[in-house]
This record gives sequence, C-alpha cells and structure tokens, in this order.
Amino acid sequence: MWELVKAGGWLMTPIVVCSILALVIIIERSHTLQFNKIVPNRLREQLITRLRENGDIGRTQLMNVKEKTPLGDILATGLLYRQYGLDSMTMHMQNRASVQVHQLEKNINMLGTIGAIAPLLGLLGTVLGIISSFLAITDGAMQDPTMLAAGVSQALITTAAGMIVAIPALVAYRYFQRRIIDINAQFETQAGLMIQELYDYQLLDNTHASTMSLPASGVETTKSMGYELSIDTSDLETAATAT
Repeated sequence: MWELVKAGGWLMTPIVVCSILALVIIIERSHTLQFNKIVPNRLREQLITRLRENGDIGRTQLMNVKEKTPLGDILATGLLYRQYGLDSMTMHMQNRASVQVHQLEKNINMLGTIGAIAPLLGLLGTVLGIISSFLAITDGAMQDPTMLAAGVSQALITTAAGMIVAIPALVAYRYFQRRIIDINAQFETQAGLMIQELYDYQLLDNTHASTMSLPASGVETTKSMGYELSIDTSDLETAATAT
C-alpha cells in the first residue's frame, strides 16, 4: 500500500487526507443520525399521558426532556409555551426544529465537498503524470522505459485513488441528506399530532386558543438549510371556533 501511495506522487497526500476525513465524518454521522436517538418511540404519547394524568408537567421535567433528544427539545419547548396559546407554541417549536435540523446537517456539506474534489485531485495527478511521461520521452525515455512508466503509473494511481475516495463519500452524502429529510418529516408529524391531541384532550389554554388568528392557508411553515417544517392548523381552526 505504501508503495502505491509513494508511486502516486505528492498529490496522494491530499487524497489520503480526504479519505481520512470522509471516513471520520461517515462514522460520526452514522452514529448520530439514528432514528431511535433523534425521534424516540412513544415520547409524544408519554408527554400527553402525563399531562392528562397530572394536568401539567413541571418545568424541571420538561427541561430534562429537552436535553435528551432533538424531538424532546421540540415537543418540550412547545409544552413550555402552551400557556401562551397556539401561535406562541407553534412558533417556538418551529424555531427549535430549525436549530435541530441545522445541527443534524453538521459536516454533511464537508462530505459532499470531499466527494467533489477527490476526483479532481485524481485528474490533476493524471495530467501531471502524463506531462511527466512526455518530458521523459524528450529526455530519451525510449532507451529507458522505466522513465516513461513512472509517469504513467502516477497518472493511473492518482486517478484510481481519487475515485475510490469520491464514490463512498458521495453515496454517504446523499444517504445522510435523505435521512435528514426523513427525520425532519418526523419532527413535523410529531409536532402536529401533539397539537391535535392537546386540542382533543382540552389541554390548551382555551382563552388563547379561541382568540388567536390562524393563517389563511391553514399551514404554518419554517425552513432551515433547504428543509421545511410545516404544521397543518386547518383542522385546529374548526376546533378553536367550536370552542
């Protein structure tokens, strides 16, 4: 292996560095972007059940929930502000969702950058290797084929190394992007269901709920780094009017 790296020339150094960075990011993001760690099962149901049984959840308990998981951060934030009505509750949940999605995207762009520049480094090594071969020909490489072979081997090795680094990096980049979209969809679903259940079980402040003004479209949205969190409030408007 060391002989191949050495034969590839000085351009193998940045390619090797890119491969190490890509491997570290893939391992770290694979460990972080796990559904059971980000969107734990039955968290919303547990919070609603505790509210129905006790009528309220202490601030200390909600702060503990906020610190444990990203979904817990979003839902607990909403419950902390539910006394101020649906508008305030929804706005704060959307803000926390934006922060959580931004944190989930950490180092993802770096992985995409590595996938883009690694083939270019390999291509640069190819060009330099071919140039080296032609220079060797002018210096009499026809009598000494080893001088010509050195440039050709450099060109082939750097090209192969660049592709070997780029392909897994791009695959992981696309995979993690899709995973974040799925996680964001879960944030949206769980937040919307919690608001609906608060209405169903009459756990919202009725005064605030009945006087607030909902958007005309019935949908409130927020965007973070290209992802959208939307909470459908069209059904809640009917409930608020009835109240």
